[in-house]
Amino acid sequence: MSFPEAVVRIAGLAGGARNAMSMSAIEAEDDMQARSFSRRPGRRVGAISGMLLLGMTACAAVADMPMTERSEVHDFRVTRLAGGLEHPWGLAFLPDDRILVTEREGALRIVGPDGLEPEPVSGTPEVYASGQGGLLDVVLHPKFSENRLVYLSFAGRGDGGAGTEVARARLDGNALTGLEVIFRQHPKVGGGRHFGSRLVFAPDGTLFVSMGDRGGYMNEAQNPGTHIGTIARINDDGSVPQDNPLVGRSGALPEIYSYGHRNVQGMALRPGTTTIWAQEHGPRGGDEVNILRPGRNYGWPAITYGIDYSGAIISDKKAAPGMEQPVVYWVPSIAPSGMEFYDGDKFPNWRGNLFVGALAHMHLRRLVLDGDRVTEQEVLLEDLEERIRAVKQGPDGYLYVLTDSSGGDLLRLEPM
Repeated sequence: MSFPEAVVRIAGLAGGARNAMSMSAIEAEDDMQARSFSRRPGRRVGAISGMLLLGMTACAAVADMPMTERSEVHDFRVTRLAGGLEHPWGLAFLPDDRILVTEREGALRIVGPDGLEPEPVSGTPEVYASGQGGLLDVVLHPKFSENRLVYLSFAGRGDGGAGTEVARARLDGNALTGLEVIFRQHPKVGGGRHFGSRLVFAPDGTLFVSMGDRGGYMNEAQNPGTHIGTIARINDDGSVPQDNPLVGRSGALPEIYSYGHRNVQGMALRPGTTTIWAQEHGPRGGDEVNILRPGRNYGWPAITYGIDYSGAIISDKKAAPGMEQPVVYWVPSIAPSGMEFYDGDKFPNWRGNLFVGALAHMHLRRLVLDGDRVTEQEVLLEDLEERIRAVKQGPDGYLYVLTDSSGGDLLRLEPM
């Protein structure tokens, strides 16, 4: 079998009783409702050897913060920095040790040393807060200390419905000023699903923007004449880099960097490289981690390791010429969201590992890499029983996690 297939079969074995979970649990990301299903203790999954190592945890309920958990290579403490967040989605670290957090309903919040500041940041864009739409990711300009520019992705209204947009503004105190929308997904369509969206600045200063297939428009992901199901690469002012792979190609939008994506809700720059990795939701099975390469087609929905929620076959092909294969995929789906490579000094045995949040399976997943191959997986934070929306490494070397609920938390993972 192929390496990705080996990984997913072992991961599925590790899921045990979860293979029998209800379809409503698998669809938790699509209807944005957290559903209940059978729980298992924390565990680690050996992706190559196929050995299943049952993890021992010492987790308390989230309300009993701080709590401790045992990883295969690091014991760590989990501390709540802020609670009561309304479906938090993205976070960014300010130079003064405060943290920006987006709430899907449209608010941009600040978490300081004393916790959540009472008033949201003013001047945020108007968002289409419906279904999975709303205020999504946030990143700082690479020269934020000089220009104070903050970038936000969100679902915005327009002719025909809604779509993913990107705005930038200056952060002055507790306000955004000079807000301008620098990118709009084309076309706008109806529905409240699959907006993406993550933002990542590349080392060359260009900005990557992920966009979903908008749920009912999956076939458009194979059409580079639209932004649906694509990842865009733009300059920091929204203009098109002239070295983009589809510039000058007839029938293609010049912002597109890659296409054939379903719903990318995690992107991360691999430290020490210029390579950006992305993960995306499959349908019923087939969640993927991919390495983004210019102009490549990632296959959705022409090839997929998943099936429709109804059980219908979307495609009878898992591979095709000219279409990229994932580094790893999961069946059943874990509903991945958020993604980060760890290269800090607080957890030396995690250096080089890739972390992915899971919504449906409610955990943080650690992927051990050998080059571009996943050799081992470990499930963390499972006893929280919380949907993990985002994971980021802070400038202090700790890992920060957002849990997705009405009353979500900002958590920090610290070594024992």
